[in-house]
Amino acid sequence: MNDFAEINKQQWLIKPIGYVHSPYKQKFGLARQPGLVPVAQARIELLPTFNADCVRGLEEYDYIWVQFVFHGAINDGWLPLIRPPKLGGKEKKGVFATRSPHRPNHLGLSLLKLEEIIIADTVSIYVSGIDLLDQTPVIDIKPYLPFVEAKTHAAGSYAQARELLQVDWSAEALQQLKDFFLNDEFYQLVSQSLAQDPRPVHQHHKDKIFVMNLYDWDILFQVNGSIVVVTMIRKHIEV
Repeated sequence: MNDFAEINKQQWLIKPIGYVHSPYKQKFGLARQPGLVPVAQARIELLPTFNADCVRGLEEYDYIWVQFVFHGAINDGWLPLIRPPKLGGKEKKGVFATRSPHRPNHLGLSLLKLEEIIIADTVSIYVSGIDLLDQTPVIDIKPYLPFVEAKTHAAGSYAQARELLQVDWSAEALQQLKDFFLNDEFYQLVSQSLAQDPRPVHQHHKDKIFVMNLYDWDILFQVNGSIVVVTMIRKHIEV
């Protein structure tokens, strides 16, 4: 018991190896799990200390594990019991039985598709299917090994695939795509993100106008039943 008490006093200093450059500037609209929005891409920029030698051979893998800090949730502290959104906020689960960012050490782990590695003044690792906020601190990267890590028949409790919403665009919003020179990739990013229904469980009001921030743009939308309508695109407004 005394040994455990001594161990419990130990602390470890973890420093980032790099930071994420992501189109998602705020939590609202961010995919709740990796892989749900395949078109969502980000760049992980390693700090200068971690040069090309550190990623030699990484390009031989299709997917990588990215360990990171939920930096947007640190000031919120942590809770032993969580209300997972998939349960409608009506049932509590232990924090270690969820993927909530409100964890004791605020550490996250995402399996992401490796798209490209570019070596310049710093190392940039391009990934897709992200669920990471802009400026997320990355603390480690490891290759995904499907022969030992793929468990397709494993039980997943309440965390199952959800039915996607249908995403429609108003004529005004489609015209704004052209006026602002926003390409098909942006259109797909908005559509795939909204199909996941980013609304909090307590804000399912039919007439409410929601705002999702991607890159430097605000996407305004409404939800009626299982249909999302993108009503307008505008330059981002800080609130």
